[in-house]
Amino acid sequence: MQVPAPLEKLIGLLSRFPGVGEKTATRLAFFILRQDTHYADELATALGEAKSRIKDCIQCHNISEEEVCVLCADTRRNAEVLCVVEGVPDLMAIEATGEFRGLYHVLHGVLAPLRGIGPDDLKLASLTERLASGAVKELIVATSVGVEGEATALFVKRIASPHGVRVTRIASGIPMGGDLEYMDQVTLSRALSGRRDL
Repeated sequence: MQVPAPLEKLIGLLSRFPGVGEKTATRLAFFILRQDTHYADELATALGEAKSRIKDCIQCHNISEEEVCVLCADTRRNAEVLCVVEGVPDLMAIEATGEFRGLYHVLHGVLAPLRGIGPDDLKLASLTERLASGAVKELIVATSVGVEGEATALFVKRIASPHGVRVTRIASGIPMGGDLEYMDQVTLSRALSGRRDL
């Protein structure tokens, strides 16, 4: 069946979303078409506003409408503890726990030489500047536990070393409700090495 050009374009654009294949993009496109015109106008406006009004915080690289994000502007947060994350979704996940009251630094990626992503492609220079100020006493590295996340964590540690900052890594291991027999060796190994007193 010949698909009308505007629909084909919409499906093509939606299929560029991460994790969205052509079938899902087609379902989303037809969902949008079934909505009233007001919904499509609102969606287009929201996309335009998000793209034009949201920018990086000049301190931590979180998303913000202002130059400094609400987290960096909050004087009640502990400026001596800095949590380094790969992306804004990771920051949001940690923030949702309500457990962390320090500040963040968003790298916007991980080191991935095979994909051409090196130190200059991440927000590492501004991290070095923040550490050089002397305000940070502990750096919590909360990158993923894959090869690229681990390489990035080691690189961040190397950057922090000259500044006398304590560098810690978030714990990883067996998830709540997980059965040992179904865990992979790396997960079990991390759980054992990261054990704590009961």
